[in-house]
Amino acid sequence: MPQKGKEKKSKYVSRQPDENGLIPYSDAENEVWHDLITRQIPMLDGHACKQWIAAMNEMNFPKNRIPQLKDISAVLDKHTGWGVTGVPALIGFEEFFTLLANKRFPVATFIRTREDFDYIQEPDVFHEVFGHTPPLTDHRFASFVEAYGRAGLAADPKDHVWLARLFWFTVEFGLVNTEEGIRAYGSGIMSSPGELVYAVESDVPERKPFDPVEVLRTPYRIDILQPIYFVIESFDQLFDLAQSDLLGYIAEARKLGMHAPTYQAA
Repeated sequence: MPQKGKEKKSKYVSRQPDENGLIPYSDAENEVWHDLITRQIPMLDGHACKQWIAAMNEMNFPKNRIPQLKDISAVLDKHTGWGVTGVPALIGFEEFFTLLANKRFPVATFIRTREDFDYIQEPDVFHEVFGHTPPLTDHRFASFVEAYGRAGLAADPKDHVWLARLFWFTVEFGLVNTEEGIRAYGSGIMSSPGELVYAVESDVPERKPFDPVEVLRTPYRIDILQPIYFVIESFDQLFDLAQSDLLGYIAEARKLGMHAPTYQAA
């Protein structure tokens, strides 16, 4: 997401593909992927929206190995013309927005160690691939992410932090109303067993109807369970948002000012 800043450091180094475009993951790395995905999939029912589950099934991720980027791109391209691009663990706003505007989702190609198995601040290949790529098979969701990238390229750099909040409360930590009740679609929720249950079932967080200006005015922390989630009515709402003036919403939010945080400072 656009919080990936070059000024931040990571202990992880993304893996580079060989001459055939394949990343030679080790048995230990593939085992981490296996354990992560086989833990997460049984938790989706009753917590993830049906569109996301259907999209994940369409991706047909292997269980016993980390999927290769070219295989992921092939599925996305068939549905929406999207693909994925391997990147370092942390990238800057400009590169991030450029990739999205060109229908390429950035994927950090390393996978977390056992030490960080339950929580990792950096986006690893499990978060990026399992969490982010399935909804990019939906043209409404994909259109929003592409429009978001274009808005980022058109925005003044001082507005990047405002756009980061929009991404955070939709693509990363979004919820959606369904006939079965509130369900998750954001990647940060989908790739976290703790947050998946918490976001949908807990009485602790506040769940607000989605409003782009309110989203832009709402601060967040990356290292806690979210105290606030925003709930869309359907992916149609994201598609409509893609056709709107995202930079105009930033101007309106800036005039109104930021909301006070609902969490303690880090």
